Formats: sequence, C-alpha cells, structure tokens
Amino acid sequence: MRTRAQRIAPLVVSVLLGLAGSSLAGAQATVGLILHDEASYDGYTLFAPIPSLNTYLIDNEGKLVHSWVSTFRPGLSVYLTETGNLLRTAQYAPGGSSRFTAGGQGGRVEEYTWDGTLIWDFIYSDNQHRQHHDIERLPNGNVLVIAWEYKSQTEAIAAGRDPARLNDGELWPDHIVEIEPDGPTGGNIVWEWHVWDHLVQEYDPTKDNYGIVADHPELVDLNYHVATGPNAGKADWNHANGVDYNETLDQIILSVHGFSEIWIIDHSTTTAEAAGYTGGNSGRGGDLLYRWGNPEAYDRGTVADRRLFRQHDARWIETGFPGAGNILIFNNGKNRPDGNYSSVDEIVPPVDELGDYYLEPDSAHGPDDASWSFSAEPPESFYAASTSGAHRLPDGNTLISHGPQGTFTEVTPAKAAVWTYVNPISESGPLTQGQPGLFNAVFRAHRYGPDYPAFVGKDLTPGDPLELFTRPIPVPGGEWTTEPMTASRVTPAGDRIQVDWDASSCMADEYNLIFGPLADLSAYTLDGAECAIGVAGSHDWVDVPAGDLFFVIVGVDDTGVYESSWGADGFGAQRAGTSASWMCGVTTKDATEGCP
Repeated sequence: MRTRAQRIAPLVVSVLLGLAGSSLAGAQATVGLILHDEASYDGYTLFAPIPSLNTYLIDNEGKLVHSWVSTFRPGLSVYLTETGNLLRTAQYAPGGSSRFTAGGQGGRVEEYTWDGTLIWDFIYSDNQHRQHHDIERLPNGNVLVIAWEYKSQTEAIAAGRDPARLNDGELWPDHIVEIEPDGPTGGNIVWEWHVWDHLVQEYDPTKDNYGIVADHPELVDLNYHVATGPNAGKADWNHANGVDYNETLDQIILSVHGFSEIWIIDHSTTTAEAAGYTGGNSGRGGDLLYRWGNPEAYDRGTVADRRLFRQHDARWIETGFPGAGNILIFNNGKNRPDGNYSSVDEIVPPVDELGDYYLEPDSAHGPDDASWSFSAEPPESFYAASTSGAHRLPDGNTLISHGPQGTFTEVTPAKAAVWTYVNPISESGPLTQGQPGLFNAVFRAHRYGPDYPAFVGKDLTPGDPLELFTRPIPVPGGEWTTEPMTASRVTPAGDRIQVDWDASSCMADEYNLIFGPLADLSAYTLDGAECAIGVAGSHDWVDVPAGDLFFVIVGVDDTGVYESSWGADGFGAQRAGTSASWMCGVTTKDATEGCP
C-alpha cells in the first residue's frame, strides 16, 4: 500500500494544445477523411478494399456505420440492395486454381443480410467459365453476371481468329448470364448473351463469320484488340469490366476494356433471340445496338477518333438525377495521344424514347464528344491506370473513385472538390493516420442517400473512423520513468479526443479535466471542466469545443490539489495525434476552475 508521501509526488496534469474542425483533417490527414465541405451530398459510402475480406459503409464524416466480413476477397464489385442486403462478388476458384487468371477475377456471388448472415452463395467458376469484375441486381431480383468462357485454339481459328493472335493458345470471350437465385447456393440461368454469337472477321474468307468489318458495326471484330504487340493476342480478349441495366429501355450497357468501347445490347430478348440478330424490342436480337468510344474497333475511324482509353464503369445516370439518361464513364486515359491522364466523361447517346439509336450511314456512332467532363489541373496529376469509377448523385454532384489509390472524391457540376476520402485499409489491415495510403486499392465506391430504402429501420449510429491514431511521441527534454501522457483524435474533426495518462505512477483520488481557450492560458483562467472523470487513466472526451484549446488533467488528492505540466510541440499537434512532452511532478498551482 502506498504512503501519503508516495501518493502526493506523482499527481498528474496534462497540458495539450489543439485545433478542431474540418480544416484539421484536410491539413494533416493522410488517410480517412481528407475533405468535407458543406456542399457535399449527405449519404453513406460503400466500398470493399481489394486486399481485404471486409466491406465498409461510412458516413460523410468518415465514421464507420456498418461492415460485413466474407471469407473471400472481392472479385470485384459490391452493392447495397434496397432490402439492406450486401450483394458482392468474391474471388474463388475450385481447388484454388483456374485457367481464368487475370485482372478482375472472381468466381462467386454472395448475398449477406444487414446483420452479416450469408443467405446466398452462388459459384460460377469451373474450367469452362468464371465470373469476373462486376454484377448487377435486376428489379426482379435476378443478377446479371459478367464472365469469361473458354474457347480452344481450334475453335478460335475455326471462327476466323488470326492464329498469330492466340498467344495463350486459347481465347476467353465474355458472356453475360442472368441468374435467378434458388436456395442458399443454387441459381438458374434464365437468360444469357455471348460475344461469340456476334462476330465478324475479314481475316480468312474460308472460316466462319467472314465479312467486311466496316459494314457490320453491330458485330464484334474477332481480330481486334486495342493493344498492340503480344498483348493483342491475350486470352482475356474483351475484358468487360462493368455492367449496368436500364429498366426503362430494358437494355444492358457494358464497359469493354479490351476495345476501349462501351456496348449496349437488348435485354428484352429470349436467350435464343439473344444468340441471333432478330427479336426483342429492338428487333435486332443480340447484336450491338450502340457502341461508343473507339470507332477504329469497327473500322469506321482511326486512332485520332478515339474518345475512350481503357475505361471502366459505364453507367446510365438514374431517373430524377441531373443528366438522367445520359451515360457516365470513368475514362482511365491509358495511352492517350496527349499523355496519360484520367477523366470522367458524360455523353448524351443519340437514342429515342423507343430505345433506338441513330447511326449515320457509313459513319461512327455519336456523339463526337462528351457533354461534361472532369479532369484535374494539370490533367496528368489525376491518373488511374486501372479499376476506378464514377456515378452521379441526386444533387448533381459526381462521386469519383480513383481505384489504385483507394481515393474517393466528390465534385460539383462546376468541378470543385467538396469531399475526399482515402481508404485506410491496406493488405496488412488498418493504416495509422499520418501513414501514406499504400496497398489500399478499391474497385470503386458507391454513395447511397439517407432516404435509400436499405436504411429504413437500420441503426446508422456512427462509430469510430477506420484508420488508427498513434499515441503522441514525447518532445525531447521531457523526463519520465513511465509511459507518458497521451491524447489522440477519435474523430477526424477533433470533436472527440481520447486522453490517457499514467494513473498507476501518477496516482490521485480523482481526476478533473480543465480546459479553456488558448488565449486565456497566460492568465491561467480555464473555466471549462469535465469533473470527476475517474481514476482509470483514460477519458473519452466528447463534444470537444472547437478552436484553439489548452487543457490539463488534474489529479486531486485528499491533502490538496496538485498538478504537473505538459507542453505541446506545435500548433494543434495533439488533435492530429502527434507529439507532446510531459513530466509528472508536484506544483502548488490551483487549476481546479469549474470543479468543486
């Protein structure tokens, strides 16, 4: 048992200097919330870090609202359904290996309830096909799935493929299947569409699908690839990386990376009609209704006419949103003639109310250019070589995902950034504030408004940020024999601070937290207080006042009131969770203002 003298000597006081408000996060944060302007659209942002098993839902303050955990990494997209369930892709190959090994590889589709119960687990991966990149939930509850399918070298050559463009000895054309969930692991394919059914080639007149490419913009040139050299002959030929559905038109849009194009097809067909060139609302079966971005792919343009450069995430702007019916595309910008840089491009497709697309004879599909486009200044300062996406928000803002850097930025129609968040989850787990965002890639993020049906009846109470905060490092000159007094932000804005002190060595009967404006420090008139905060050596200080603060932890002993002093090394460093000095010693200064 300690004597009175032993208890008096080490009484604790901490002096801490800090700043509050969004400017702090913007000025000092490296991960998590970087920018939050009042012009940002309020809502909840869903994302799944590629190296993680978790999917996260955060609010606009960067605080965790909900999360789900899977056994598998994403492969690649995730969505929050209107029922509040999580629909996600997953990386999976039977036996742990697959012939289909390429960027975006998936293999299964999972659906979890809000509370994390896995209710559907559908595998679409074997030696003949494998799901990849993206899925789309349809209004009827079915799911569209993008997948590769295997074609042997013999099949490819018979179809008219140039043997010199079969570097891997096989070909993986894309197809789409519509899956009707059936039980916890089952699913029925109720509709399908295959690129392989809509080919043209002018390489070999003795083989199937022979024709003049420029005469058939509705067909896919079997020997085209946007790459040159060995990459032009990869098995992963089309590499579709995004799918979206338009309920009004009953049409599907695909982002086709290997062609630097977007394609639109008719979903109103039967599977038999989708394999041919008649039927459906369009009367054109499964042929392409519209394509845009690279007329060189169907021999109606040159490299100079290209508008897309290895794009991702083509999607229609939703009904009721500014630009409704237009198409928004994340244009990665790889190998642009004027240098690599990314943009988000909005185009107005030449479509009528019946879903028919106008095409001038012997011309390329319009429009000539985007109606709205976002890029950085200078352009090369924003470049995502892979993944990424963008979608329009109800207020006209656009949420942009830089996939490789795990960074989400919301911009206004005037292209001003109003919200920025850097995914703080890396392959090794949560990053610490102050660390750079490395190995934190995300396929793309999605913002859901507060009125989204998924949130009805759900607990959306925000928790802590995902990133970690370090304990401050003592300033040189501080003397101690035990762990120092520390303080760090719980929230990026600094309106909640975790204060810890050594209550074992610096023992007292009770502790008070005394605070006040930094301007009052010289007169030592601190009139704010949180009294009797306990003896555990830790205090979760909520509703921290904004502005420059000075605060102390005061140990109160039954023989009197004592304090020791701490200092801060810089302006507001403590709320950023950096450094402090400390010394646990006795003084006679009274710092109990506001407490009995």
